[in-house]
Amino acid sequence: MTIRTCLPWPDKRLRSVAAPVTEITDDIRAIWDDMIDTMEAMPGVGLAAPQIGVMLRLAVVDGSKERGRVVRLANPEILHASMELRDHEEASPNLPGITALIKRPRAVTVRYLDENGVINRRDFVGLDATSVQHQIDHLNGRMFFDNLSKTKRDMLLRKARKAGITR
Repeated sequence: MTIRTCLPWPDKRLRSVAAPVTEITDDIRAIWDDMIDTMEAMPGVGLAAPQIGVMLRLAVVDGSKERGRVVRLANPEILHASMELRDHEEASPNLPGITALIKRPRAVTVRYLDENGVINRRDFVGLDATSVQHQIDHLNGRMFFDNLSKTKRDMLLRKARKAGITR
């Protein structure tokens, strides 16, 4: 079990687009395993590789109540998003203690490479849909607060600076 350290905001890697994964290897599987251990230790419902400084398009998601239903995703891309939106209080271990209510599509269809290197297509709904969208944002160099208005985003970051969470 390896729990990795999450990069502190505003590390520039959190604003960088992650590189595509060309094949699923034992090294990639080991990174996923570390990501799952890190996610469970937070505890959280998802984690993207750039959050731990690995600049590859890798994510893990598990929004199940009972846990242990982790989906490992490489190169995830949203093919379809529902028109119906869902509010959820989002956070990130890269900016601990700061949360914001974010509206995202309630359901998404995602194409990704799985742990066997097979291209999959899966529908995510509810918390899993929120988490997979949140992780794809990280893979694209975006943070959850980028989905807020400029005013709300500035207020949130000012609050984090005052709390000493960020500079």
